[in-house]
Amino acid sequence: MNATGGLPEEGGGATGNGGKTETNPGDAGDDKTVIVSGARAPSADAPPAHSVLPPGTRLGEFEIVRLIGEGGFGIVYLAFDTSLDRYVAVKEYMPAALASRVGVTQVQVKSGRYEPMFRAGLKSFINDEARLLARFDHQSLVKVYRFWEANGTAYMAMPYYKGATLKDTLRAMKKPPDEAWLRALLTPLIDALAVLHASDCFHRDIAPDNIILLEESHRPVLLDFGAARRVIGDMTQALTVILKPGYAPIEQYADVPSMRQGPWTDHYALAALVYFAITGKTPPPSVGRVVKDSYQPLAKLAAGRYSDRFLKAIDHALAVSPAHRPQTDRQFAAELGISLDDAQAARASSGALARTARRRIGWALGAACVLALAGTLGWLAPKFGSRVPSADRVASETSAVAVVASTASAASTASAPSVVATEAPPAPAALPPFTPDGEFARIVSLADPSFDVKVDVPVARAVVDHDLLRFALTSNRDGYVYVFVVDPANQYLQLFPNALDSDNRIGRKKRLVLPRPNWPMQAGEPVGANHFVAIVSAAPREFPALGLAHDAVFASLSTEAQHAAAAERTLTASPFAGVPACDVKAPSCPVAYGAATFKIDVVRSSR
Repeated sequence: MNATGGLPEEGGGATGNGGKTETNPGDAGDDKTVIVSGARAPSADAPPAHSVLPPGTRLGEFEIVRLIGEGGFGIVYLAFDTSLDRYVAVKEYMPAALASRVGVTQVQVKSGRYEPMFRAGLKSFINDEARLLARFDHQSLVKVYRFWEANGTAYMAMPYYKGATLKDTLRAMKKPPDEAWLRALLTPLIDALAVLHASDCFHRDIAPDNIILLEESHRPVLLDFGAARRVIGDMTQALTVILKPGYAPIEQYADVPSMRQGPWTDHYALAALVYFAITGKTPPPSVGRVVKDSYQPLAKLAAGRYSDRFLKAIDHALAVSPAHRPQTDRQFAAELGISLDDAQAARASSGALARTARRRIGWALGAACVLALAGTLGWLAPKFGSRVPSADRVASETSAVAVVASTASAASTASAPSVVATEAPPAPAALPPFTPDGEFARIVSLADPSFDVKVDVPVARAVVDHDLLRFALTSNRDGYVYVFVVDPANQYLQLFPNALDSDNRIGRKKRLVLPRPNWPMQAGEPVGANHFVAIVSAAPREFPALGLAHDAVFASLSTEAQHAAAAERTLTASPFAGVPACDVKAPSCPVAYGAATFKIDVVRSSR
């Protein structure tokens, strides 16, 4: 995860700046990903230093860069994905009490009597955590890129998030957050839970240390489920390892038919989190409340500082009996005065929907090329056997076409079919209303004037099922190319680099023709204007504020995510332009970039 954090526990976190693992003794042995700050010593339950994979170790396409964090059940590393040229977080299943490192990479169970527990934890790590998280695509759920078994253990690769845990954020506040802040926190979290709950999945490990607030957008992301920890703890009857007093409701302490787990289980933990944010302490442990309930309602403790409706909703969700709490996510949200977006909950609410999306944005290997389908984007891969022009031919065709846009310098006056060259607009006095194509133009206006980027487009009016997408870029400086497109249906995609083509380097005054032959794209529905922005950056870039979903050939950005990122715009920066992401060992990290916009109209007929 791109992070001052990654995937950890309240005890067992990691900073993106090399901080040591932070451990809360009460949570020792947690297998969550860790986000840490400071330099506290790791707990005694953390894996010994010799268990940590050294920098340079290769795990498939991933090369270990350094340690992010470690806990009693897992180790998280910053790694470089050599196939896609990006940094990721790799989490390794490593229950320190049950197994140890043999050689450089191999993990071996310490004793035969530990074998059943180790295997049960491994199975849960894969099936109840990695495989489960990989099914969902929600900006407030940690994304799993892939998972695999090797070296006697298992791994999962995830985004490398930059941010701070909610626990650390609350600690840094001089006074409790206000109601507006809490609502902004709860809205995406409840919506993420709605996605899980719609598939009969439950998080069961919500707490302030298990939520990261992203560095730029402050969007909350629920970290992993601690599945292996729960399974091993259950086998050893170690409830103190499995549960977090104050956050765990009564139904998590025993398997009682009359107290089954459900959405209300996560509601309790989320409400306990709010209780902690307001009062600075957790509610009394639920198991003790069954005998004598010493709970003090927020409606009394915080009266006058928050709305009565909001406080009563939290109190309702903290009822001891599961039957006395809100039963659905929409009920809980409504009581809090929060309106959930039905479309977003439906978008990723089931594995079937996720599979459908992958089919729409899938690819298949042919004898001569790899074909990429771009969902409902107005560009589709041609059928096998379709004529794919060579790069040389595309270059010759584009050489006579106009420059559509260029960074800060006047656009070329050469003619291009139905495309008008534009100048980069001056920085506005106030932020304009957000539109994707408007933000593309703003990216150009904010670019470095010394960075001159040109785009040549041979076909600016493309016919459905006939014309191929093609354009060529040139830059007056070496750099890295990023191309985004928004189609008439507002589908926002990172066209390049993509899962099929990660080599996005461009040389000074060298022509880069896209798409490359291994991912040809043909015009398709919907018809209308397709707006593009091409960014050439002096350094590799990442786009942490966008919450891009990397679950298909082209990373995508939902409409909701677009508007969430738009809220982070300033007069001098656009989150849609990304930020430089240099190697941790790089002596410097240049921020300069150039950009150009262009437009291609997709039509049904050339008439």
